[in-house]
Amino acid sequence: AQAITIWMCCFMGGAALGPVVGGVLLENFWWGAVFLMGVPVMGLLLVLGPRMLPEQRDPAAGRLDLPSVALSLAAVLPFVYGLKSLSRNGFGVVAVLATLAGIGCAIAFVTRQRRLDTPLLDLRLFGNRTFATALTMTVFAGLIGANQLFVSMYLQSVAGLSPAAAGMWLLPSTVAMVVSMQLGPKLARVVPTTVAIAGGLVVSAIGFLLLTQVSGGGLGLLVTGLVVANLGLGPMAGLCAVLAMQSAPPERAGSAGALSSTAGELGLALGVAMVGMVGTALYSGGVTVSGLPAASADLARESVGGAIAVADSLSPVDGARLLDSAFAAITDSLHVSAAICTGLVLLAGVLAVLGLRARR
Repeated sequence: AQAITIWMCCFMGGAALGPVVGGVLLENFWWGAVFLMGVPVMGLLLVLGPRMLPEQRDPAAGRLDLPSVALSLAAVLPFVYGLKSLSRNGFGVVAVLATLAGIGCAIAFVTRQRRLDTPLLDLRLFGNRTFATALTMTVFAGLIGANQLFVSMYLQSVAGLSPAAAGMWLLPSTVAMVVSMQLGPKLARVVPTTVAIAGGLVVSAIGFLLLTQVSGGGLGLLVTGLVVANLGLGPMAGLCAVLAMQSAPPERAGSAGALSSTAGELGLALGVAMVGMVGTALYSGGVTVSGLPAASADLARESVGGAIAVADSLSPVDGARLLDSAFAAITDSLHVSAAICTGLVLLAGVLAVLGLRARR
């Protein structure tokens, strides 16, 4: 359990360093430089991985089912694209068709997995209630992580911080997450796992409620809310990976680990699309663009960065009015996304109580 938690902490440590390093690159180089961060890391992995990572093969493993791979991509990509298009342009034929196509491909993917002897996604694992609950809560963790999108926007627009400074202000909450993840297995030895996870989620809900009160570019309440929220999320983030691995049969441990990682990434992608859709719609509707040319109005409604660019071309009075409305809209988006996350963590707490056995 401790080893799996350390693995998750390494993942979170990378997530903590990413915004800081990315911010430094953005301040000193062109925006595309952030995509180069992964090059040296992947280079080290390619060189050291074969020597330091022992390989274990399943002698009974079947062949990779390429149609299943294609169906999984055809399910996720159009669905996320459709949601993003709906948030930006409203209900349109392309957006609705893309969303429905993604849902249809997801149904086809699940149907195919049920028929294969060696499926890409082993649905038999979900017959274990503990595994299914742990994986569902991992998806919830990804959904909740989408709130960082509006936190970053708030820091760099309303608070007026540089990308590097914004990354530094996010460090305390990430450190809080890493610490609480390490304490999760120790806490689960003292109290039942259900109590450790559900209790932490109640604490997390308090943190997200604090974020709904942030205003005026203040950083104290924002950082406090993030720290409290991540302290509460830590036990769930760490213990769900442990529960998923422990509840799966030994011969399927690899599939369980892969599904656990995939669930988090899928939840984050869906969270950015779904929570982002709501927040983007609120922002677009909250920006005051009356009197602006159509092109400038569209740019200002698209993002707060666009509003700042338009404001620079206006008179001081008109520019200030546009920025005030844009910053207020971003703050409202932050509040709503935090409120959504409050509901999600409480729902995850209920799921933990109902789906996990009260064991230590």
